[in-house]
Amino acid sequence: MEFLDFGTLFFIVAAVVIFLQLRNVLGRRTGSEKPPFDPYTANRTRETEGPSPQDNVVSLPRRKATGDTESAYADIDKTAAPGTDLNKGLRAIRDADPSFDPKVFLDGAKMAYEMIVMAYADGDRKTLKNLLSREVYDGFVQAIAERETRSEKIQSSFVGIEKADIVSAEMKGTEAHVTLRIVSELISATRDSAGSVIDGDPETVAEVKDVWTFARDTRSRDPNWKLVATEAED
Repeated sequence: MEFLDFGTLFFIVAAVVIFLQLRNVLGRRTGSEKPPFDPYTANRTRETEGPSPQDNVVSLPRRKATGDTESAYADIDKTAAPGTDLNKGLRAIRDADPSFDPKVFLDGAKMAYEMIVMAYADGDRKTLKNLLSREVYDGFVQAIAERETRSEKIQSSFVGIEKADIVSAEMKGTEAHVTLRIVSELISATRDSAGSVIDGDPETVAEVKDVWTFARDTRSRDPNWKLVATEAED
């Protein structure tokens, strides 16, 4: 058996001491540690008045109150020239619902447009029910049912929206109504039970022009707008 020399024994003792010190520092929680870095939430902030029962819902940022009346309408004035009927209508909606933002609304409406067009083509009643008013939903469902009775199917592909503009806005009682003119591109064809094309063209991109009106009750806690009227532009 070989004896350890003094130098070797010194380094062993030193290593043990250092290990115990590191364990005391790194092996305990103090309660002030930062949570692990999450790249999806690192730059996200939320303004809340208390704990939310729906933590998986991403809330749109709330508009901050301002004492300057004109600056409160600045984004509306960028959408419609001051003094016009459209500007007055948008301001009336803002007065009834301070969180209303025409740009945010327009972005949401364009998403809803695509969802509705594709849901109608697919006969997706569940999606349509969440996005349409009762009257519009009943009309869409009736058309879908008639199509199914004839064993017809719509083959549709949404290309995109070329242009979408707010053309009118107004308050009807407590309901806000905003009308859009939407120009989109769509590939669509209706096939019969034998698979033959009876309407449209499965190879051609067609330009579609629609005038759609969305509405919501400003007294409701539900922030969602629903399609309440449709019109095809000639």
